[in-house]
Amino acid sequence: CGVTWTISRTFALIDNQKVLTVSSLRQALSKALKDDELLYLRLQFDLLEPRDGVVSLDNFRTALTRYLTDAMKESRILEFLHALEPLAYRSMDFEEFCAAAISPYQLEALDRWEEIAGTAFQHFEQEGNRVISVEELAQELNLAPTHYSIVQDWIRKTDGKLNFLGFTKFLHGVTIRGANTRRH
Repeated sequence: CGVTWTISRTFALIDNQKVLTVSSLRQALSKALKDDELLYLRLQFDLLEPRDGVVSLDNFRTALTRYLTDAMKESRILEFLHALEPLAYRSMDFEEFCAAAISPYQLEALDRWEEIAGTAFQHFEQEGNRVISVEELAQELNLAPTHYSIVQDWIRKTDGKLNFLGFTKFLHGVTIRGANTRRH
């Protein structure tokens, strides 16, 4: 259920119009993985019984209902799915599914993490990197203006796009302990 929960949560995020989204970074990351590293995700995707190569909220609902455990009932996962109802007409293909399901933290444990991150950044440079200001990046990370200095080194001065450090940090997100971050 962990993968499904992550996917469902990320599925909701895909619908938001962001300046620079984590999903574009994660799509680049998923493209850097080899087929054998995607095998488990392929099996998970196939369990959702995709139609025409895509899954929708209905696929998640059906799978969760079919495999519902007492722990899942107690976690109120079905209520969460009901809250996602506005996304009922959205769908995602296997590539989007992988981007939503992969965890940078788990990938860092692999021996070839540096290679994966480097290849992912190359994909991101070609397909998703764009000019972003310190203010926009801080807003995406929900940081208050007092914390802008944290992200200013993540943006190349030459073209205003994320550098490799910014790519990996944004992929993970930022936690400011004891700080008051902005709330939407």
